[in-house]
Amino acid sequence: MESFPLLTSSDIIENGFTAKVTARDDDAGAAFVLESKGEWWHAGFHLTTAIVGPSILALPFAFRGMGWGLGFFSLTVMGAVTFYSYYLMSLVLEHCEKSGHRHIRFRELAADILGSGWMFYFVIFIQTAINTGIAIGCILLAGDCLQIMYKEIQPDGTWKLYEFIAIVTGVMIFLSQMPTFHSLRHINLVSLFLSLGYTFLVTGACIYAGTLKDAPPRDYSLEDSSASRIFSAFTSISIIAAIFGNGILPEIQATLAPPATGKMVKGLVMCYSVICITFYAAAISGYWVFGNKASSNILNSLMPDEGPALAPTWVLGLAVIFVLLQLFAIALIYSQVAYEIMEKKSADVKQGLFSKRNLIPRIILRSLYVIFCGFFAAMLPFFGDISAVVGAIGFIPLDFVLPMLLYNLTYKPRRSSYTYWVNNAIMIVFTCVGLLGSFSSVRKLIHDASKFKPFSSDVVD
Repeated sequence: MESFPLLTSSDIIENGFTAKVTARDDDAGAAFVLESKGEWWHAGFHLTTAIVGPSILALPFAFRGMGWGLGFFSLTVMGAVTFYSYYLMSLVLEHCEKSGHRHIRFRELAADILGSGWMFYFVIFIQTAINTGIAIGCILLAGDCLQIMYKEIQPDGTWKLYEFIAIVTGVMIFLSQMPTFHSLRHINLVSLFLSLGYTFLVTGACIYAGTLKDAPPRDYSLEDSSASRIFSAFTSISIIAAIFGNGILPEIQATLAPPATGKMVKGLVMCYSVICITFYAAAISGYWVFGNKASSNILNSLMPDEGPALAPTWVLGLAVIFVLLQLFAIALIYSQVAYEIMEKKSADVKQGLFSKRNLIPRIILRSLYVIFCGFFAAMLPFFGDISAVVGAIGFIPLDFVLPMLLYNLTYKPRRSSYTYWVNNAIMIVFTCVGLLGSFSSVRKLIHDASKFKPFSSDVVD
């Protein structure tokens, strides 16, 4: 396979294929947003923030579509496959770096190895969909957290969900001005501890609720119709894929100071150590207490609209605050690809990062992007459904299919080797899962569209 150096979109447009490119001297997206100064533990912070977020509070909701057995199986398999997938992706990136072609963007890596210009646009489209969907989901869930706290303080208050979303959007506009991916490292360290904090609090709250004398009745039965059970199962699998999904590993690895050899693996081990603690704790405790009545945000189940909270108010309030704070970090990290794309075209690398020439366009473009995400979060409050659609359409191809394909093309394992057949099996299985999950999750999204009016004050499960 002929290998080409780093790609730009202009090269692909002009040649309709792939071509050798010039240096990155004029690439503001690389020089500014994706500056390479980090250590392996910084990559671990970024990875943990990108994967271990408040979306884990939707795991009991995912389990209710599958039950205990399939739920445990799906969660474990998704974890094993994603770790393996990210490991292979890091090896491919290291191989390219050793060959003199350090790729810092997923889209360039895919287009180079696959030798096809259309792959550049496919990846950039999927990445944009993922990043925008997650930013919308984070703003929506942050607004929901504020509404939860508001209702506890003012049960008869008149504020609506979209008003809280507007507040979150304003804060995000301010935070979005942090100039580089690497500048988020301290925020993402705090994010790691926040994820552990609210997981322990929510798990404890669920155990407390489950031991009450008037604990919620537990029903773990699935839907009556076989077709409905199948659709619900694939929707749940898509949600779990979205929760494990990353989609920006090359961009995270790009923040590492070269050489990056071995650093990403250490970061992955750090990240998955946190995953093992948080994912299973949230899934087991939430589904154990609420069964098939689990909400897409288990905090809503612990604090029902009618009746008292099912756990001490201070515990739930602290968990909500931790969730709220981490949502800002997650929205920031997934917005970096969008910012890099914008600044590659709008910024002038020959002038300073904080020069007037670069600062004004950065403020305007990033603010407009956040406002766009906030508007759709307020208009379409489908947190559970958004997670399922993003997982099926976005994360499955980027995290369960492409890494195996890129590894096979880069390292060319023998057809008789286990690696070759395992990679192909994963690609085939998850391509099918992605197609079925896309159909089932979009079907549920359409079905839920009849449950509310635009700018509703309730998040639809």
